[in-house]
Amino acid sequence: MAKWIKRGLLALGVVALLAVAGAWWLLRGSLPQLDGELSLQGLSAPVTVQRDAQGVVTIDAASEADAIRALGYIHAQERYFEMDLLRRTAAGELSALFGPIAVEVDQRRRMHRLRARTEQHLDSFAGEQRPLLQAYTDGVNDGLAALRARPWPYLLLGTEPARWQLADSALVGYAMYFDLQDADNLRERALWKLRPALPASLYALLTHDGSSWDAPLFGNARGDAQLPDAATLNLRALPAPGNETLTEAPRRNEVGSNNFAIAGMRTRDGRAIVADDMHLGLRAPNLWFRARLRYADPRVPGGRIDAGGFTLPGLPALVVGSNGRIAWGFTNSYGDWLDWAIAPGCAGAAPKACAGLRTYEERIEVKGEAARVLRVRETAWGPLMHDNADGSALALRWSAHLPGGLNLGLAKLVRAQSLDEAMRDAQSVAMPVQNLVVGDRTGRIGWRLLGPIPQRAPACTGAVPLAADAAAACPPWGVRTDVAPQLLDPPGGRLWTANSRTLERAELARIGDGGLVLGARAQQIRNDLMSKQRLDERDLLRIQLDDRAIFLARWWTLLRDQAARSKNSPALTELAAAAAHWEGRAVPESVSYRLVRSWRLAVHDRLIDGLTAPARARQGRDFEMPELPQFEGVAWPLVTQRPPHLLPRRYPSWEALFEDAARQVRDDLAKQGPLSERRWGERNTAAICHPLSRALPDFAKPVLCMPADELPGDVAMPRVQRKDFGASERMVVAPGHEAEGIIHMPGGQSGHPLSPYWGAGHDDWVQGRASPFLPGATRYTLKFKPR
Repeated sequence: MAKWIKRGLLALGVVALLAVAGAWWLLRGSLPQLDGELSLQGLSAPVTVQRDAQGVVTIDAASEADAIRALGYIHAQERYFEMDLLRRTAAGELSALFGPIAVEVDQRRRMHRLRARTEQHLDSFAGEQRPLLQAYTDGVNDGLAALRARPWPYLLLGTEPARWQLADSALVGYAMYFDLQDADNLRERALWKLRPALPASLYALLTHDGSSWDAPLFGNARGDAQLPDAATLNLRALPAPGNETLTEAPRRNEVGSNNFAIAGMRTRDGRAIVADDMHLGLRAPNLWFRARLRYADPRVPGGRIDAGGFTLPGLPALVVGSNGRIAWGFTNSYGDWLDWAIAPGCAGAAPKACAGLRTYEERIEVKGEAARVLRVRETAWGPLMHDNADGSALALRWSAHLPGGLNLGLAKLVRAQSLDEAMRDAQSVAMPVQNLVVGDRTGRIGWRLLGPIPQRAPACTGAVPLAADAAAACPPWGVRTDVAPQLLDPPGGRLWTANSRTLERAELARIGDGGLVLGARAQQIRNDLMSKQRLDERDLLRIQLDDRAIFLARWWTLLRDQAARSKNSPALTELAAAAAHWEGRAVPESVSYRLVRSWRLAVHDRLIDGLTAPARARQGRDFEMPELPQFEGVAWPLVTQRPPHLLPRRYPSWEALFEDAARQVRDDLAKQGPLSERRWGERNTAAICHPLSRALPDFAKPVLCMPADELPGDVAMPRVQRKDFGASERMVVAPGHEAEGIIHMPGGQSGHPLSPYWGAGHDDWVQGRASPFLPGATRYTLKFKPR
C-alpha cells in the first residue's frame, strides 16, 4: 500500500509539474518576437525594428505605409489585449469578454451606438488616410497571428481574441472621448435641475465660474466670488432638510494635464521647447507606446521623416512628439461639447407622441449567458438618455455622435515643417477637443483648440436644455474643426494650459464651460515659467515635477490661526499641533500636507452642504449634486469673511463648522494611528496594475502591478499624482535638439509580465530622472522582408 501511495503521489507531482510547464510554455508563447527575420505581407521593401533597453522601438522603412504596417504588427504583439479593451469600451462590448459583470457598463455605452455610427461613417473617419489605416489593420492582424499562443489575458479569461477591423481604430479614438468628456452630460443636467430649486442669488454664488487662481491665456482672473449681503440672500432663513447627516460630497474634477512652451527668446540659443504631460488613469502597461518612425516621404523637404514620441496602440499615428521641425503636445480642453434638448412626449419605452422617434435594437453578447437586447430611442437631436416626470425626455447632442467628430487628421502633423504648417494641418483634425501647443525649429510657439467645435445658432446656449418651443431657432448643430481660437507668437514668449480657462468674453461663450478646473495648477506653471528669463529642458522638467503646495499654504495658515483663536475646539487644536511643521510640498513624508488637505475638503463639504440645503429640502431624492470645480473661489471668501447670514444652518457659528470638519478628519485618520504619523505617502501610494490584477488573490496581485511606491504630488500643483492617476507621460523636447530632450513613461512598454520590457522605465518616472527622449543603444533587431 505504501508503495502505491508513493507512486500515486509521484504521478500527481509529475502531472502538476507538467501543468506548470504547460502553462509556462503557453505564457511564453505569447511573448513577442524581438529579433530575427520574418516575412510580412504587403510591404514594399524591407523594414527594420530596433528595440533599446527600455523597449522603445525604432522603425526604419522605405515608406509611411510600410512603417505604419510594422507599427501595427508591433502594437499587436506587445499590446493586443489593451487595444481590445479600448475598442470594446467604446463599443459597449466588454460583456463578451468578461461576462455579466460588465453588462451595466455595456448598456450605458450602447446608448451611444458608436459601433453602428463608426461603420456608417467609416469613410469620414479614414478620409485620405484609408490606405494607412488598411496597412495598420493588416499589420495588427499579422502580428496577432504570428504569436505562438494567444495573448496571455485571453488564456486567463478562456476566450479567443477577435481580429482587428478598420472600424476598431475609430473605436479606440472614441474610447478617448469617453475618457476625456462627460459622455452622460451629468454636470449640465444637475445644474439645470438645481437652478429652479435655489434663489437666483444663491445659484449664482454656488456656480461662480472663477477665482483668484485663474491664469488664462486671454484676459484676466475672474477673482473670487463677491458675497451677497443679508438683504439679498439670508441662508439662515431658507429651508433645509431635517436630517442631521452631511449630504454626499460632490465629485471633484481637480485633475487634468499640463502643456507649456517657451519661445526662442526665452532660451540661450533661440530654440523653442515644448513640455507635455497628459494626466490620465494609470495602469500596467501604460496607455501609450513609445516609438520612433523613420521613413522616406517625398512630401517633405529632404524626403525623409524622423519622428519620435508616443503612439496609442490601436491608432496608426504618432500622437505627441517631435519630428525635428516641430514638437507638439496636448491637454484636455473642458469646453461644452454636449447639449440637452427637451423632447416632449418621448418618455417611456414606446411613446406615441414623440416627434421623429427612431428605435434601434442593440444586441449585447454576454460570455456564459444569453445575449441581452437594449432598445435605444433617438430623435433628430440625439439619443434619449433620461425620462422626465412630465412625459418628456432629454435628448443628447454630442460631437462624438456626429459625422466629422473623429478622423485620422492627426496623422498629418508628423509631416509639418513649421508652426504655420502645423496650425494649418490642425484645422482638419477631429478628435476630443484638446489644447494643442506647438513649437518649431525657428523658435516660434503657438496654441490652438484642436478638434470639432459645435456650431450653435446665434443666441443659442448649451448651458441649459433646449426647450421645445426654441427648437426652430436652435436646430441640431453640427461641428467644424477650422474655426477654433488660437494664439501664435505670444508677446512674452510663453504658453501654458492646464485644463482651466484659457479664453474670455465672446470666445469663452462660444466654446462654453464643460467643467473647467480650478486655475491653481495653471497659475503655478505660469509663475514658474516667469521666474527666469532663460530656461532649458531641465528647467521645464522641474516645472513638471513641481510639488510645492502653494495653493494649500493659506489653508495651513487658516488652520493654525483658527486653532490659536478658538477656546473650545479640541479637534482643531489636535489637528493644528500635528500639522505644525509645514513642509509646503506634497511629499510622501509630509504630515502637515495630508492633514491640511483633508481639513480643507471637509470644510468645503460643509459649505456645499449648507448652500445646497434649500434645493435638497425642495427636491428630496430627486436632488442631484453637480460637480463644482471652481468652488474654491466661493469657499475662500466665506471662510475668511464669515458672514453670519451665509453660515450653513446646521452650525451655530463658523468656529463650530471648522471644529466639526477637524473632528471628522481627526477621527477618520486616528483609526490608522496617531495623527502625527499620518504621512501623505501613506495615502498616495501607487496602485498601478494590469486590469486583470483584480481577478488575482491579494498575495498574487504584485505580479501584475508596478511597485507600491509612495508618490509625491497631488492635484492642485503641476505634479499631478494620485495612486492610480497622474502623468501618463512626460515629454520635454526642442525640435531639432531631440538629443537633449527628456521623456518619462510609467508602466512600461510591454503588456506581458514575462517580457524584459514589463515596467521598463517606470522607476525613472517615479524618481523624476531626466531619461533621454531619443532611444538608446539597440538591444534587439527584428527584420521584416516583403512576403
